[in-house]
Amino acid sequence: MFKKLRNKTIGDIIFDLIVYVFLFVAVVVCVYPFLYVVSVSVSSGEAVNKGLVTLLPVDLNFDAMKTVLNYKQLWVSYGNTIFYTITGTILNVFFTCLAAYPLSRKRFCLRRQFNFLLAFTMYFSGGLIPIYIVVTGLGLYNSRLSVILPVLISAYNVMICRSAFESISEELFEEAALEGANDIYIMGRIAVPLIKPTLAVLTLYYAVARYNDFFNAMLYISDKKLEPLQLFLRRILLEASTEIMQTTSIEMAAASQSTIQVRYVCIVVSVIPIMLVVPLVQKYLVEGTMLGAVKG
Repeated sequence: MFKKLRNKTIGDIIFDLIVYVFLFVAVVVCVYPFLYVVSVSVSSGEAVNKGLVTLLPVDLNFDAMKTVLNYKQLWVSYGNTIFYTITGTILNVFFTCLAAYPLSRKRFCLRRQFNFLLAFTMYFSGGLIPIYIVVTGLGLYNSRLSVILPVLISAYNVMICRSAFESISEELFEEAALEGANDIYIMGRIAVPLIKPTLAVLTLYYAVARYNDFFNAMLYISDKKLEPLQLFLRRILLEASTEIMQTTSIEMAAASQSTIQVRYVCIVVSVIPIMLVVPLVQKYLVEGTMLGAVKG
């Protein structure tokens, strides 16, 4: 360690210190709000109402957590979100590969035209009202498909996937074609396995977007039995923060009946699945993010 310090100039040391300071500030800014939310959700209602909670829990109390977890609509919304996320992400990745693969092949005669149309949709769209008319006109209002189909493909993610396919050696495809493999076999058995890191990143992007999406559900879902967790959370946070307390069968002490606690417990419950999934794909996330980086 001291040898490394001796080899560095004063300018390098100052630069490293500045980087460490900015990194520390960034960590605090990102981590503190979440720690505060968790601390409030497991503190006593009296401590929360008096503003005694700053970082760590005060008078550890799980009454608010029990109240929220015993609310039936929370688990209905949770189940809907899991369905939308898993089904939607699988379809997103599948159709993204189907769109990106032919656009990456130079022998595809309409490659330039479709690439132009794909890029065009990133800057111009039909607008919210035409999309709403199309979705309702197809009879998808108040159906699960209304949440999945309108965001089936992201043009930006298709471009990322297309670039990953283009990075594969063309000779590999030619040799497979000479062996009698068709495009479907080449894509499924050769191309897709070679871009697993990229697909892992796209899967994470799609899954997080699906999990956090509430706008499409807000437009096309009015049945509470079909609403996702984020729409339920939005209603609790903005419109009816006392809904859970009024409908739950568990009575809390007056000092513990803090609507802030209910809101924060809902936030903690909604964040847990993403926190469990991200470490599983972290390896591929780093590899996929570094694809295309300049190598020294």
